[in-house]
Amino acid sequence: MTGNPQREASKDGGRFPSLLSQAPAAWAAARERDDDSSCARDLNLDQIVTAVAGDREERDLITAVLFSRLHDADAVRYRQEVFKDLEDPALSEAVRRFSRLIGEVRAHLRQLGQMPYQHQREGWLLDAAAIYCEAVASLAGQLASAPVSSRALAAFRDYLAAYVASAGFTTLARDTRDRGDALGKISYCTRIRGDRVEVSRYAGEADYSAVVLDTFDRFSQGAARDYLLRYRSKPGMNHITAQIAELVARLFPDEFTALAQYCRQHAEFVDEGIRRVDSELQFYLAYLDYIAPVRAAGLRFCYPDVCASSGEIRAAVTFDLALARKLADAGKPVVTNDFALEGPERIFVVTGPNQGGKTTFARTFGQLHHLAGVGCPVPGSAARLFLPDRIFTHFEREENLAAMTGKLEDDLIRIGQILRAATGASIVILNETFASTTTCDTRFLGTRLLTKLMRLGALGVYVTFVDELASLGGQIVSMMSTIVPGNPAERTYKVVRKPADGLACALAIADKHDVTYQRLRERLGVSEPWPAGERGDPGVSEPWPAGERGDRA
Repeated sequence: MTGNPQREASKDGGRFPSLLSQAPAAWAAARERDDDSSCARDLNLDQIVTAVAGDREERDLITAVLFSRLHDADAVRYRQEVFKDLEDPALSEAVRRFSRLIGEVRAHLRQLGQMPYQHQREGWLLDAAAIYCEAVASLAGQLASAPVSSRALAAFRDYLAAYVASAGFTTLARDTRDRGDALGKISYCTRIRGDRVEVSRYAGEADYSAVVLDTFDRFSQGAARDYLLRYRSKPGMNHITAQIAELVARLFPDEFTALAQYCRQHAEFVDEGIRRVDSELQFYLAYLDYIAPVRAAGLRFCYPDVCASSGEIRAAVTFDLALARKLADAGKPVVTNDFALEGPERIFVVTGPNQGGKTTFARTFGQLHHLAGVGCPVPGSAARLFLPDRIFTHFEREENLAAMTGKLEDDLIRIGQILRAATGASIVILNETFASTTTCDTRFLGTRLLTKLMRLGALGVYVTFVDELASLGGQIVSMMSTIVPGNPAERTYKVVRKPADGLACALAIADKHDVTYQRLRERLGVSEPWPAGERGDPGVSEPWPAGERGDRA
């Protein structure tokens, strides 16, 4: 926009605030989506990002931001502060109204190129500028008295106040108001006789529309439906209305000449700083809109304390966000879990019955660290989380017949790639790794893999059916998915910190179906105890030979 001092200051980029980063140029240059798309798929982050971005106009920016984790704790807190400010209902409504109005402005400007008639384009540009001035002035006034505590919105408040007071904006607002008032005072008459249209200045002729309405008012029976067409967002003008507009312009040359001059002067009226902030606001508003139904279902979100060192981490009353959104939409309850790593602890080994919530727990762990790294509020009542250099995942995939490799070989190749790339500052999430082989091989390979990860010092989750892996060392924390007491076939989907106890689950199922060791003896009429090593009960002191012991695989 001509005469805008803020535009002149934009050449170095230093005057434009950003709601995403204190150093927007550096962040934009470094912004990249993780090249391992399998991580997003394994953790269901792709579902979350797709749903958050939706069909919004700024979906590309929203997607890029949600896939780009930050590695600096202060950069994360910078975004958290904006989210916290937007938790205030009054401020949130003011920002949302501003966003809606600026959206209308963008729609108007896009439609200009589709309009074949000059006077239509000029009127539409004037209307867009009027909406823009209303949006900017209104938000500036509301931010001036709003309880803003974030660095980003405070900087934007100052920027907006300076912009509204600038000569460029005051000229735009004055000219827009003057042109609108001048055009609003134009009155003319249209007479249509056959295929001939006459337009003349209004000279006090009777207003027949008022006469018609008055005549038919006596037949009124309650409120009538409004059939008036409004073209605010999708204008229409055919060749007849365009010709009428041209005739009106000839009758009022001063007003339309001034309008044409106005359009030349203010053709680029949208300030770049405001354009950027409006675009970045969509990230915050879209994410808050996505988690709103989950909050309405009674689940909590928090702003985690983030750290760049892999020390103590924890989360309380947390859950898988993608799953929770689906369950909340369906009106179903959501199971929450807690976790914590303290001191030397680095890796959760999760065991328990199938379909008991182990994979969901692993996804939750990964989702929380990713969303925390983006600066979003995360599922849970409280959390302290780590900012990793990378997040690696290995979830079971369908066998690729075209690759000419077996499932185990494919697992080993993928695991090898992870181990070569991971560092002590990484997070590694492994779900049912080596499940395609025997229990003995799974135990051997799992032991080697966990030993490597413990030496590396990476944080992680290892989901397995091999209980022995949960007690490999002090860096390992055993977690178990639990069952309903007295009903081993029913899962609670709670994952708790406790020693692996697969045998207890098996005994519970055997007891439910009345096939325990003692009951089988009674049914078979066995009076003497079976020799040790033959009965297969918990008292066996020596393992059976491989291939004879009835491994769960």
